[in-house]
Amino acid sequence: MPSTNNAPKPWDTDDIDKWKIDPFLPSDNVGGNLAEESSFIVLFPKYREVYLREAWPGVTKALKNLGIACTLDLVNGSMEVKTVKARDLIKLLARSVPAPEALRVLQDDVAADVIKIRNLVNNKEKFVKRRQRLLGPNAATLKALQLLTSTYIQVNPIYEIKELMVKRELAKDPLLKHESWDRFLPNYKKRSLSKRLKPHKVSEKKAYTPFPPAAEPSKVDLQLEAGEYHIGRDAKKRMAQEERMEKQKTKKEEKKRERERDFIAPDEPVDGEHKKKKRKTRVQDEE
Repeated sequence: MPSTNNAPKPWDTDDIDKWKIDPFLPSDNVGGNLAEESSFIVLFPKYREVYLREAWPGVTKALKNLGIACTLDLVNGSMEVKTVKARDLIKLLARSVPAPEALRVLQDDVAADVIKIRNLVNNKEKFVKRRQRLLGPNAATLKALQLLTSTYIQVNPIYEIKELMVKRELAKDPLLKHESWDRFLPNYKKRSLSKRLKPHKVSEKKAYTPFPPAAEPSKVDLQLEAGEYHIGRDAKKRMAQEERMEKQKTKKEEKKRERERDFIAPDEPVDGEHKKKKRKTRVQDEE
């Protein structure tokens, strides 16, 4: 029997969006509430207490229209809801997401995800700098990406924004629908600015020689040249001791000469020379 899986279906037309999610209305729930309900409790930090107290009436009103019960416990610092979608809502509220943005997760075609990026970088200073660079000055990069994707996100890659803008413009052209967009997308080349083109120290290149350099003489070679290789261990010790004694002897003699210099009398002038000096001084005084 031939397969009918590949046969054309009457509802398989181009004007039907297969990815569209139909909303779940109260009229679809004819049987009423479910017999079993799942409840979720999420803790929130102390600094979010003031904001949650102000925003909780709006959250309660939005959840009441969907038939969801919610409870705010300020004593224990927790929020409780009783569906899966509302669980994502209170998670976002606990993570400093504004209430209007967090309420969007209750829609059928909207989902939320929390991606932990703290462990991607070991160095804390590098992590803070990279995160700030992705957010951009005054969160301009973040706002641009929110407008392009109609989402609420915390961090984002800067180069992907320009690529998304180009793709958005190309999607408006029906002629480029079935063509590749690679030629229109920007191509960013990685540049390493830390590498220097010119090194600090320029070493002169030596002339190339195919022969390896001569090996330096070893300790055994030096002993053979000096004729000390075949001398016994005791003889070597005796020779080393004699050299030490000779050095000590020369040092003692030098120190002795230095001490004797202080006791040598200076040369005294002869009597005739002394009288001539006296006469010269008298003549100079008379003048």
